[in-house]
Amino acid sequence: MQTATAIPSVRKVTRPRADALRNRERIVVAAREMFVEFGPDVPLDEIARRAGVGNATLYRNFPDRDALVREVVFSVLDRTVEHGQAALAETGDAFGALERFVHASADERISALCPMISSTFDEHHPDLEAARERVELIIEEIMDRAKATGQLRPDVGVGDVMIAVAQLSRPPAGTCLNADRFVHRHLQLFLDGMRAPAPSVLPGSAVTMEDLRQA
Repeated sequence: MQTATAIPSVRKVTRPRADALRNRERIVVAAREMFVEFGPDVPLDEIARRAGVGNATLYRNFPDRDALVREVVFSVLDRTVEHGQAALAETGDAFGALERFVHASADERISALCPMISSTFDEHHPDLEAARERVELIIEEIMDRAKATGQLRPDVGVGDVMIAVAQLSRPPAGTCLNADRFVHRHLQLFLDGMRAPAPSVLPGSAVTMEDLRQA
């Protein structure tokens, strides 16, 4: 008499529906916009309204504010890396690629999210550290290529670029001066100052990411 062999059941993997993924992306985009415009305390109901979804849909994807903030932060960091990868894929003007990357990064407005990062994340959260490292490495690679062509002055570091992007793209929320429309103008002034040959000697030394972490 033969013993019947049990056939292992195949677990069906459920994938999110396309409309569910679109809703999630709309929520993240709306949250990023409203965090920049109004700060971290914007009501979640208002974010849902701008995203064009119901409150239940928002809370189904993000059970609390911290979960949504984390998703927005990682989305912005990932998009910044994508801008860097696009710049590295360019085979033409190395300094032009750096310029396009800096302007695109400023549009992500990561500086607006800095207060939320410090209040939501552990500074040494492994996912956050890994995302930061990806951003730092891509900027360094872009800058190294521009330096190798002799177009970028050698006395600037990754930290110099990070500071400029953060300061010049910082939203003017709560101030009487709305300088938002001048961001790219002033970024270009900064970029022109990084071209080689340098017309002046910079005080101090190139700012590294380690300098920023210690600060």
